[in-house]
Amino acid sequence: MTRDTAPRLETYLTEKRALVDQALEDFLPPADTPPAVIHEAMRYTVLAGGKRIRPILAIAAAEACADGPIEPLLRHFAALELIHTYSLVHDDLPSIDNDDLRRGRKTAHVVFGEAFAVLAGDALLTEAFSWLATPIPLDPRRQLLAIKTVAVAIDSKGMIGGQVADIESERSQARVEDREALERRLDFIHRNKTGRLLTASVLLGGILGGGSDEQIEALRGYGDAIGLAFQVVDDLLDLEETAATLGKTAGKDVAQGKLTFPSLYGVDLARAKVSELLETACAAASRVGTRPGHLCEIAEFICRRRS
Repeated sequence: MTRDTAPRLETYLTEKRALVDQALEDFLPPADTPPAVIHEAMRYTVLAGGKRIRPILAIAAAEACADGPIEPLLRHFAALELIHTYSLVHDDLPSIDNDDLRRGRKTAHVVFGEAFAVLAGDALLTEAFSWLATPIPLDPRRQLLAIKTVAVAIDSKGMIGGQVADIESERSQARVEDREALERRLDFIHRNKTGRLLTASVLLGGILGGGSDEQIEALRGYGDAIGLAFQVVDDLLDLEETAATLGKTAGKDVAQGKLTFPSLYGVDLARAKVSELLETACAAASRVGTRPGHLCEIAEFICRRRS
């Protein structure tokens, strides 16, 4: 990213984050909706902040494909943040990662108790598909494809499957001696636990934005590259940054014996992999068409972020 493009991207991210935040504020049930505790927990977790990368990726993909405004799609794109937040709420539970800090504040189960945290995550996931199914002036078959694309990305063979494999890796890594098996497992974890929802975010924007088959395939390649890069960067940040910078507990991967890219390949190869994936992502963005917009710049932001 050049000095000229960095301010432009920061302005773009700030503007789009504000749009997403407003959609989340507007469409989430008010905190006093009975039963109040669950709606307080939902709003507490979603409105705690965050980069809103997934909805912004959907916006950027739609802008690269669409001729019209993306405002009518904001509710659908904001649904991605509900799904992402639900996964974080469940990840942080005592039975999984047992974390008490997320986005710079106490996690949901610390504030509301474990039972209400579980139910808040469930409610966010359900609410997300209600938002995705909200009627829009679009061919219903295209909207159905968009909903299915998101659902498949986060099912037991996608994001959930990646989370399961991640938990299993903590328990069995020491017993696995075959390096190729470890490499396959790490690739499965990273591409599914983190990557699948990021790819789905880009595809959602392209599909609802009216992208052609060629544009959708280019977006898929872009999403696959940034999805893997995002998690490799996360692995590096867990080693190199502090909790104050990350807004979550640092050093958890090593403490829990997680299988990560740096632990398997080393820090230097991890950084080289991120650079390789960035090149792949930008090449794919250039194939989206004559208006790839901010896709390559967002990929650079993902690969070079420090939190």
